[in-house]
Amino acid sequence: MSGHSQFGLLHQRRFLPFFVVQCLGAFNDNVFRNATIVLITSQLGLNLAQQGLYTNLAPALFILPFFLFSALAGQFAEKYEKTRLIRFVKIFEIVAMAVAAWGFYAHHATLLLVVLFLMGMHSTMFGPIKYSILPQALEPRELVGGNGLVETGTALSILFGMMLGGSLMLVPDRGPALASIAVLLIALVGYVASRAIPPAPATAPDLKINWNIATETLRLLKLCTKQRAVFNSILGISWFWFLGTALTAQLPVYAETNLGGGSALFLLSLGVFSIGTGIGSLLCEKLSGRTVEIGLVPLGAFGVSAFLLDLYFARPGDALLHGLDVAGFLHAPGSLRVLGDLLGIGMFGGFFLVPLFALVQNRTPRSELSRVIAGNNIINAGFIVTAAVSGLAAGSLLHWSIPQFFLALAIANTVVAIYIFTLVPEFLMRLLSWVLVRTLYKLRVQGIDEHIPDEGAALVVCNHVSYMDALILSASIPRPARFVMYYKIFNIPVMRWIFRTAKAIPIAGAREDPALMQRAFDAVDAALAEGELVCIFPEGALTKDGEIAAFKSGVEKILESANAAGRPVLVIPMALRNMWGSLWSKRDSRLGQMRVPRRFRAHVEVVAGAAVNGIDATAEVLETKVRGLRGNAA
Repeated sequence: MSGHSQFGLLHQRRFLPFFVVQCLGAFNDNVFRNATIVLITSQLGLNLAQQGLYTNLAPALFILPFFLFSALAGQFAEKYEKTRLIRFVKIFEIVAMAVAAWGFYAHHATLLLVVLFLMGMHSTMFGPIKYSILPQALEPRELVGGNGLVETGTALSILFGMMLGGSLMLVPDRGPALASIAVLLIALVGYVASRAIPPAPATAPDLKINWNIATETLRLLKLCTKQRAVFNSILGISWFWFLGTALTAQLPVYAETNLGGGSALFLLSLGVFSIGTGIGSLLCEKLSGRTVEIGLVPLGAFGVSAFLLDLYFARPGDALLHGLDVAGFLHAPGSLRVLGDLLGIGMFGGFFLVPLFALVQNRTPRSELSRVIAGNNIINAGFIVTAAVSGLAAGSLLHWSIPQFFLALAIANTVVAIYIFTLVPEFLMRLLSWVLVRTLYKLRVQGIDEHIPDEGAALVVCNHVSYMDALILSASIPRPARFVMYYKIFNIPVMRWIFRTAKAIPIAGAREDPALMQRAFDAVDAALAEGELVCIFPEGALTKDGEIAAFKSGVEKILESANAAGRPVLVIPMALRNMWGSLWSKRDSRLGQMRVPRRFRAHVEVVAGAAVNGIDATAEVLETKVRGLRGNAA
């Protein structure tokens, strides 16, 4: 693939200041929250009943603003310039942390709970901006990498924020003062960083704000359901938050009861899980080839189930030894297996989460994205609350042990995954095609970023070398494409399911099946009218000798139909290089057999050229351009 790396974004102003701001926001949330919990449970002299009241109120007060204010947050992020909104949110954070500092100094538990509510508002307002600004700042092929960095930064910020908040508050005599200084300083640094974020124009400046929270919330949720794949991605994201909340909520007691340690083992377990999430998130760009590869989602889902299942078997009962420190635990039998499972759950969770966010960003119109993200946050909050209730019910009502609860999560995750992938077979289709392409070839792309439009109707024309061409192109193009292919290729076993799920269009020659041919042209015309990307192989058949055959007139018929309807389309010439002689390419014209591959894991190139206006394009012109792009690399 291309030599670009997501880490290069950390050197660019269009991404780095925003990344710093969002990391500091998550970091400060958790410094404050953990410092507050430590203060309430260890320094205010409250009895157990009072401590329980405050610690149970804390997460409820933080999550409540997501239900109350997400509707407004989504509209604001759509209507107004996002960078200015970020700065207002950061100023709000500074004010909230100033109130928190007084609460720490005065040991005022009720005031700190009010600040928790304010920080929930802070996260609520920032959320729609956080994910909708990325498509404005990044190219489509950078979305997966950018989201991977954001998820990694968020996971590590949460971990280190929890560690710092608790540690500062436990410093004798000076804990409240140190915690006050820390939360104020972090908020101030976040505001300074926000001053460096480049402008991000409003995506719907004419939007009329609906101040009725109830009706707007319903409207947001309805907006989320407009596209089936987007809505199911949102459900998948929310399910990830359900699993993450359910798992991490059990870790403090799990560390003590089943691992034999205390807070140190809790932080170790949480840290390994967070690092795993970061690793998985960062690997998504490499594994996906910088496209929005939703084939990683089923891989992530079933990987999470497998490691959750093994976590149950790794430590199904109580620990044999108690009072262990980190070193003692690491030397105990089975400890590395437990940590490996937590790492695997986090890593495959990253495979699951990052492509879903990228899909939502990629397939939602810019003018609706902030509101869709706000709707996503409402659904997420509902799943988080459900996860907390489920954990309490499993222990109090069902009397399950924590390992049994993990086993239930593994089973539930498998059932939910199968259900979602049954509803949207595109996920499993992409997994199968991703495995096939990555197993058989090494891909390198050129010109895709520059020449494939992010949206709108366009026709891709490419040379035809092998039965895998459509899968290779779909793995290289960052937006969904409708492929027109010879019906005999379309009907290859196994591949047929992939092609049907991808809404490929089968076609036959005029002498073979004129009705099927006409249906194909009608389907292409309808797809272009809907603003879709359509890919055709104008040679009409696989090459028999590795050379490009003359382009047939079908491409002109497609363009004439679009031109006659007053909606000319762009035509993007593309070429496959080095495919001849690889697996699934033809052997010769006489036998029509597939060649025994000389180059398994062949290094294949996909090259895109500058778009041609559909009014001026002819079969001869397009053939010449594709020949030029392929060169001598048959």
